[in-house]
Amino acid sequence: MFIDVAKIHIKAGNGGNGAVSFHREKYVAAGGPDGGDGGKGGNVIFVADSSLSTLADFRYKRKYNAPNGENGGTKRCSGKKGEDLILKVPYGTVVKEEQSGAILADISSDKPVIIAKGGNGGWGNTHFATATRQIPRFAKEGTPGQEFDLILELKLLADVGLIGFPNVGKSTLLSVISEAKPKIANYHFTTLSPVLGVVKIEEGSSFVAADIPGLIEGASSGLGLGHEFLRHVDRCRLLLHVIDISGSEGRDPKEDFDKINNELSTFSPELAKRPQIVVANKCDMVDDGKLEEYKQYFENKGYAFFPIIAPIVEGTEKLVKYVAKVLATLPPVKVYEPETIKPVSLSDINDRTFTISVIDGIYDVKAPWLLKIMNSVDPSDSESLGYFQRVLKESGIIDRLKEKGVQNGDTVVIYDVEFTFYD
Repeated sequence: MFIDVAKIHIKAGNGGNGAVSFHREKYVAAGGPDGGDGGKGGNVIFVADSSLSTLADFRYKRKYNAPNGENGGTKRCSGKKGEDLILKVPYGTVVKEEQSGAILADISSDKPVIIAKGGNGGWGNTHFATATRQIPRFAKEGTPGQEFDLILELKLLADVGLIGFPNVGKSTLLSVISEAKPKIANYHFTTLSPVLGVVKIEEGSSFVAADIPGLIEGASSGLGLGHEFLRHVDRCRLLLHVIDISGSEGRDPKEDFDKINNELSTFSPELAKRPQIVVANKCDMVDDGKLEEYKQYFENKGYAFFPIIAPIVEGTEKLVKYVAKVLATLPPVKVYEPETIKPVSLSDINDRTFTISVIDGIYDVKAPWLLKIMNSVDPSDSESLGYFQRVLKESGIIDRLKEKGVQNGDTVVIYDVEFTFYD
């Protein structure tokens, strides 16, 4: 079954806790702290796999958790890092954060992409020894790993998209210009999922074409099958608009052409501007005068016009060579750039409970809801940091720190963020 959209939940591993431990050895008095650090939690990593063509693997399993890091040990031994969780997806999978709709990654190359980062391991008590604090009896907890609700959306990586009404000969055309073997029959919606084919031009030169199933009038609003597959036209650099020039099913080829373009425009105005070539199939069923009339009509509208008879490969070689020539002048296949997730607003969070503990002069703040905000804050951006400071004040954390006796110059720790307090 062809599945091109999936919703999943991922969570990276939590960091292991730092250890509180003191060196114990015969004949060694007051060996000092030797608690090890916790291990980092495992990341959730997406990798493209050429053997996959759909997102069907994500249809039944929706939750994916990476392993946690291990806690630190004695004798300065650090905990083991949690293993990364590798999720394999088809080439062309766009990963979006569900709530904001932000694009986190476009898995269109062989490069692995970390989507959720594992939490950092907590420090062992070794890190907290000072001249005035020689026996630190505390350590830092590991931080939670990032977690997201994701939408995975497959957008085929194809140079050329074959579009047009059902039963105009798109599948037949793809089968004769490439090695693809789409289902071919004389009825509507024979093709129920996009089919990719590699079209070879000459040694070392080729392009990828995709048969986009069953666009009809109203596809952009959910009619037919086209609404499910319009997203796959999105990356195509060039569109081959196949029409049945014979009108064998009682339709006007000119009207068909306009209706399909209207659906593309409704779905995405950008798609309507994509270069198109008109491919007039079944041209053996019209006389030369009628064929010339159609040729003039489409060329006057600015479209290249190629009459073909797909089943007997008439006119297809000329078409393929022209397509290759046009592709050489067009930009590469579109790749989506990652976007910044919209910062979480304090007003969107209902549970704002937090705890503050004071251990050997260090103020340790715990607030699970604050992690979502911290993950969306850019430390290098002054405006973003200013927002984070306002959150600390508006949530009551600053006031509670003062009640606990915090003074200017004291250390405040919020998970893996450590800063010096100044009012």
